[in-house]
Amino acid sequence: MNEYDASKMADIMCHDQGMKLTDDPSQADLLLLNTCSVREKPQEKVFSQLGRWHAYKKNNPNIVIGVGGCVASQEGESIIKRAPYVDMVFGPQTLHRLPKMYDEVIASRQSVVDISFPKLEKFNFFPKTNQIKPSAFVSIMEGCSKLCSFCIVPYTRGLEVCRSPEQVMEEIQDLASKGVREVNLLGQNVNAYRAKNVQGNKITLSNLIEQVTAIPGIDRIRFTTSHPIQFNEDLIQSFASPKVANFLHLPVQSGSNKILQLMKRKHTVEAYIDKIKKLRDLRPDISISSDFIVGFPGETEEDFEQTLTLIDTIGFDQSFSFIFSPRPNTSAASMEDTIGYDIKLARLQKLQARITKHAMAISRKMIGAKESVLVEKQSKKIKTQMTGRTENNRWVNFDGHPDLIGQFVDLIITEALPNSLRGRLT
Repeated sequence: MNEYDASKMADIMCHDQGMKLTDDPSQADLLLLNTCSVREKPQEKVFSQLGRWHAYKKNNPNIVIGVGGCVASQEGESIIKRAPYVDMVFGPQTLHRLPKMYDEVIASRQSVVDISFPKLEKFNFFPKTNQIKPSAFVSIMEGCSKLCSFCIVPYTRGLEVCRSPEQVMEEIQDLASKGVREVNLLGQNVNAYRAKNVQGNKITLSNLIEQVTAIPGIDRIRFTTSHPIQFNEDLIQSFASPKVANFLHLPVQSGSNKILQLMKRKHTVEAYIDKIKKLRDLRPDISISSDFIVGFPGETEEDFEQTLTLIDTIGFDQSFSFIFSPRPNTSAASMEDTIGYDIKLARLQKLQARITKHAMAISRKMIGAKESVLVEKQSKKIKTQMTGRTENNRWVNFDGHPDLIGQFVDLIITEALPNSLRGRLT
């Protein structure tokens, strides 16, 4: 979501203000920092980065510095109190007001703060993008109404709001006309998507996916992030379409029902397993990734072992796993936390090692198989090689020509490495 928002910031400033992107921050007229506050560590990195940018402003006082995203929404004016050289603070819902805020700063040389929640207003002001890559994110909804005890999203991005299906389809059709071949439908809780079309009919995520499959040029569809509660039969049946990627990110957070209850997740381990089983009846080799929080207040060694058991049961392919980080305004922040950091770190390392073991086993099984890969760019290390992703979200490097970028190619997988695969054209 932050990648999508950052691209829209660039689109709107280039379109409305005639700006151009630069790779050299010291030469910039405007520096924008998009932020995340899901965990404490990224939040602290914000001020470290701002400190580095302050040096540019000392050399050129005319540089405008803006902070957007969830940390901006959470902290508001306190950002300017801590870093008074910051000129603009704006939330995820007000990034479309950047041109106006920028003009105000230039005219008055006073800081501007706008962290209001105008819901879906911003999508009416985004220009069509010219930053085209073979794969594109498309935000279809924002916010979350689940109110998990650990999660700050409802307070920084608001409750769930959904874009109209017509507006979503118009954006995807425009991307397809410019060469995009894969779209990733985005939402903090994407499978909660519910919106009425112009005829007044209710459109769900599965309905939307069906419409996207009919767009010429779009040959692969992903969606993220899902919540187990609303991962229903209709969504499972969406995987019957060959255009839906053989990969699902479905965060479970813990393998202990006791911890899930404390997290206010509203689902059980058993219900989660049952949904994955139904999905694998349709797609036996689908790759499943998840989010995990270790060291949640009250997590015993037994609770943690239940999480490891679930990892083995599902055979998770990838994960985003972190030590519990208390966030402001959440109920979990006030829970008694008696688990030592060393224990939390040891659990995290053990969990990540278990996930890595399963991921490597899956990668090794792919050796010798033919995979359809969307070529996205040149390899960073070897310019004569191209790189792209398989359906199950693995990067593959192979010898090829830049003309292949933006095309699907068939590759034979020849080697499995810790973070990527190698292949050759068939």
